[in-house]
Amino acid sequence: MSILTVKNLTHGFGDRAIFNNVSFRLLKGEHIGLIGANGEGKSTFMNIITGKLEPDEGQVEWAKKVRVGYLDQNTSLEKGMTIRDALKGAFQYLFDVETEMNEICDKMADASPEELEHLLEDMGSIQDTLTNNDFYIIDAKVEEIARGVGLDEVGLEKDVHDLSGGQRTKVLLAKLLLEKPDILLLDEPSNYLDEQHIEWLKRYLQEYENAFILISHDIPFLNSVINLIYHMENQELNRYVGDYASFGLVHEAKKQQSEAAYRKQQQEITELKDFVARNKARVATRNMAMSRQKKLDKMDVLELAKEKPKPEFNFKCSKSPGKLIFETNDLVIGYEEPLSKPLNLRMERGQRIALVGANGLGKTTLLRSILGQIHAVSGSVELGDYLEVGYFEQEIKEANYKTCIEEVWQDFPSYTQQQIRAALAKCGLTTQHIESKIVVLSGGEQAKVRLCKLVNQESNLLILDEPTNHLDVDAKEDLKRALKEYKGSILLISHDPDFYRDIATDIWNCETWTTKLV
Repeated sequence: MSILTVKNLTHGFGDRAIFNNVSFRLLKGEHIGLIGANGEGKSTFMNIITGKLEPDEGQVEWAKKVRVGYLDQNTSLEKGMTIRDALKGAFQYLFDVETEMNEICDKMADASPEELEHLLEDMGSIQDTLTNNDFYIIDAKVEEIARGVGLDEVGLEKDVHDLSGGQRTKVLLAKLLLEKPDILLLDEPSNYLDEQHIEWLKRYLQEYENAFILISHDIPFLNSVINLIYHMENQELNRYVGDYASFGLVHEAKKQQSEAAYRKQQQEITELKDFVARNKARVATRNMAMSRQKKLDKMDVLELAKEKPKPEFNFKCSKSPGKLIFETNDLVIGYEEPLSKPLNLRMERGQRIALVGANGLGKTTLLRSILGQIHAVSGSVELGDYLEVGYFEQEIKEANYKTCIEEVWQDFPSYTQQQIRAALAKCGLTTQHIESKIVVLSGGEQAKVRLCKLVNQESNLLILDEPTNHLDVDAKEDLKRALKEYKGSILLISHDPDFYRDIATDIWNCETWTTKLV
């Protein structure tokens, strides 16, 4: 049975086309991986099928009474709400049903025998709905799912406004799973999740009976939970059976077939044009030349798909710093409350350290304390001599209405506009992206703009807070290559072992010094 049918979808922003006559069908129980490079329109597609965006052309048809749950990258949570309140919001429709049941009880007091019979029937139906949807064990369900994604460590009475990016993602994900919709729409759910809870989510999705559409650039995670791939490229959406590895083989074969057909046709066109040019003036061969010209005129000329620019990151290394990069002396990090025991850490020139551990333990807080952006609860940090730091923040909360050119130019005013464009293009952005305002770009495209500024800045210490969030496969692979080749020191937060394992010389597990239970 078809849950969702999309017919002849066409959409774009300004002169930038995203989809051209795309069709799609989702069947009951299908586990779909929606893939494609940054900016191909994956999140836009999700926004269209959920009604957040109106397509320029085409139809989106859902089956009747289908309950849809959508986890996107930009959902917000209201200040003043606790984690428990937010999670119980998943059952709001059941609380509404309970209110309806209570109203029926009030009506019973004054009802006639005939009305009473109808009211009892309605009440029985409502009672079944509440029982079948776990209404009477809501608190137990909330605590079970909260434990699964690690929110029990944070505390269910904590205000959602005080949570880190990763913790907010966990709240939204837990709420969605509690809703038990007929279809899950997940846009990069593993971003900001730590390794332990990515494993939990993986097991949950493997056992999930209903359908889901998953956007993820984490290929091992994607491969473990999906059975179908839909690939977005060049305004098209194509279906492939199997996992990412199967898709890669079939996609490459199709690409080679297209290139072979294109070369063959181009050879034929060249030969036909040559024959026409040589024979159209001669009376004896004019008819043959006209016949070949007609063949040329009727020919459906093949075109090769435009190659997307592949990002290439090459960090500029400045002169060597002193032997000491930083040293902490009984450093206690935190805000109102301490997040760590007293820390005595030392980093030396040439080290490449990966900070790992569950979310909310203070990894970002440690980086910001080392950089002097926030005050420590107690203790001190000593920085080494001649440090030139390049810092990649995990998330930028403010909407940025500058164009990509303006954003990079303000940091490199001596560059010409051509140099700015070339630098952005080298990071995998097209002309249309480069001329767009940053606020309309996808998360991956925004990350590439920030990386562009970082690679063009001379540094001898890179401090990177989850740099691969939102990056597509090609960008992630080249960033890994560039960091392996970088001659300076690196302090990196990452939950992706496949990314940091080959880069790090040392791994610091923050769970060993946290004041929290993990």
